[in-house]
Order: sequence, then C-alpha cells, then structure tokens
Amino acid sequence: MAENTFQVTISTPDGIVYDGNATMLVMTTTGGQLGLMANHQPLIASLAIDALLIKHQDSDKEDERVAVNGGFIEFHGNVATIAASSAELPEDIDVARAQSAKERSEALIKKAREAKDADALDRAEVHLRRAINRLHLSGK
Repeated sequence: MAENTFQVTISTPDGIVYDGNATMLVMTTTGGQLGLMANHQPLIASLAIDALLIKHQDSDKEDERVAVNGGFIEFHGNVATIAASSAELPEDIDVARAQSAKERSEALIKKAREAKDADALDRAEVHLRRAINRLHLSGK
C-alpha cells in the first residue's frame, strides 16, 4: 500500500460490499460532510443516508461511489471500517425497485400527514431518503 493510501472496508449485515484502497474518502455524517485521507486522526462517526465517494488519485482507477443508508465509520491506523445497515454499488442498484420504493414512500408520507401521525411520517421520510439516494447514485 502506498504511503498516501489507506484501506477501506464497507460491510453490511449481508456481507462485504467494498474492500480496497483509497487516497481519500468523502462522506456525509450526521454532523456534516467529512473527508478522510491517510494518517487522519482516529475517529468514529455516525453516517447519514447519502453517497460515499472513494477517491483513487494515485492510480488509473476511477473514483467510486457507494450508496450508504446510515451506519458508522471508524478510522484508525490507516484503516476505514464502515458498518452500514445497507450499502450498494451503482451497478448493483435495482432501479425499478428503488423507484417503486420512492413511490410507496411518497404515498405513505401523504397518508401520515393526513392522519397527523408523526412517527409514521418520520419512518416514511427515511424510506424516501434511502430510495432517492439509490436512484441518484444509479443515475436515474
């Protein structure tokens, strides 16, 4: 591993989604945007529903994006370990399923607003953010 790279592993309850090296990792935490490079201070952060960008500036390899739906990142000793509730590479996203989830979530939001059900509204909004994240990353 080159001195300006570090190991990145993204795992979900279903298994490892990504395992490789990066020169920079850009993500959205619940506290805002965060960028990590080799030799960064150790940290633990909660991830928001958003795309994670894995940069490869020291090689011919193209930058990669991963749809992450919450979770945590731990960075220590030039190893970034991400434990996510779910995560998908763009080529693994089922666009029709994501579009269907978006439409169902929008209908649930409307229903929850009409019923003034705050808990149902919160859940539906999370599902909508996940569907939009997946659709955005797939380019659809």
